[in-house]
Amino acid sequence: MSSPLEVTLPHSGWRPRPHQMPLWCYLEGGGTRASEVWHRRSGKDDVCLHWAAVAAHKRVATYWHMLPEFAQGRKAIWSAVNPTTGVRRIDEAFPQELRANTVDDEMFIRFKCGSTWQVVGSDRYNAAVGAPPAGIVLSEWALSDPTAWAYLAPILAENGGWAVFITTSRGRNHAYTTHKMALANKTWHAQTLTVDDTGFPKHLVEAQRQEYHAIFGDDAGDALIEQEYYCSFEAAVLGAYWGKQLAAAEREGRIRKIDVDKRFPVHAAWDIGVDDAMAVWCFQLGADANGRAIINVVDHYEQNGVGFDHFCDWFKDRDYRGVDWVPHDAKVREPGAPGARTRIETLQELGKKIGRKPALAPDQKLMDGINAARRTIPFARFDTERCAKGLDALRDYKAEWDREARVFKKTPAHNWASHSADAWRYLSLCWKLPPPIAADEPIRGATEMTIDEVWKAAQARRQDARI
Repeated sequence: MSSPLEVTLPHSGWRPRPHQMPLWCYLEGGGTRASEVWHRRSGKDDVCLHWAAVAAHKRVATYWHMLPEFAQGRKAIWSAVNPTTGVRRIDEAFPQELRANTVDDEMFIRFKCGSTWQVVGSDRYNAAVGAPPAGIVLSEWALSDPTAWAYLAPILAENGGWAVFITTSRGRNHAYTTHKMALANKTWHAQTLTVDDTGFPKHLVEAQRQEYHAIFGDDAGDALIEQEYYCSFEAAVLGAYWGKQLAAAEREGRIRKIDVDKRFPVHAAWDIGVDDAMAVWCFQLGADANGRAIINVVDHYEQNGVGFDHFCDWFKDRDYRGVDWVPHDAKVREPGAPGARTRIETLQELGKKIGRKPALAPDQKLMDGINAARRTIPFARFDTERCAKGLDALRDYKAEWDREARVFKKTPAHNWASHSADAWRYLSLCWKLPPPIAADEPIRGATEMTIDEVWKAAQARRQDARI
């Protein structure tokens, strides 16, 4: 198409490559949902940038290109230069002749036609400039916060907008379930493209493999190649703390439907954010046929920008009664709370009416909690539906990579998975502690055993068990 200024879109002589043509034709034909798992360097972002330019001049609206983090968007999209042409990627897709103004700090472009386009991050999706979007590219979806889509999906449904999820694989997380759903849905366009499908030079793949081997070791290097060039969802997430234990849980059938036994308490472990997300894991205690301690993880919930009253309403709706294990810093004063109460005092007050009893988790070092969490997963069974997002977070919780030193740091990467992972750490530190209740209110698992009884039975049969 051409604008009144005789500027042709797509611009700069760009045309979809053969492997990109099915997606382009789907979008040109009015398609609104696409999930594309394409290998590294297959041109995922480029095709979406050029499509956004066309879409913005077909329909006056707001359009976003979303990366996992706002800062990442500047490096990968806004400031990125095409190494072949030496021109910024956004200048190739969005020619200056079509722009009314460009705001560098906000990575924002307003076109003369009235449309806008902006780079945003899934870590701050609700802080973008302007009206709600009518078209979104969710780039590196496997690394993004899936809560962003929960927020945006109703907006697009209401205004008839489109969304394109583009990613390489990163284990069996929310990108895997999104793509699996899309493959089974005839209204979506879904495509998996490996280097075998696009004709990408194999010698470049093998050169990258040798570099990965030198940096990460042979096993981790091969896993990265499988993820990035062969789109494998089965390869281990690099640096994941609990990937091996969660893979074992799936193999052993411990991720399945778990019924909530309403006769017995449903305890919860919390991560409490300040102006951030809060997350809870809900669990019941019991023992298997051999007397081995079992944690039935029956539910998970995470929400952003809400308070304790919202979570207490969530517990009330499900009639979950039990102990709430909260971080040690819940003793701090809650800003704005009546009488400057601590957070745990606020929870105590709210929990009285719904049968919740807050208690402080042990104050342990971060790595001690991560190790406790690793040793706890073999004792857990997870409900596959209610815990789906939480399991995605546990799979994606990983050590931070130091690009300069080329080693993993001793601290985890802080991303969308952190809150649910922190709540799991607290569960791991607390699940065998005596509940803070009166003696005439015994907390019993599904086998009518107290926590101490379950634990003693497990110890008697498995001397090597250590939680």
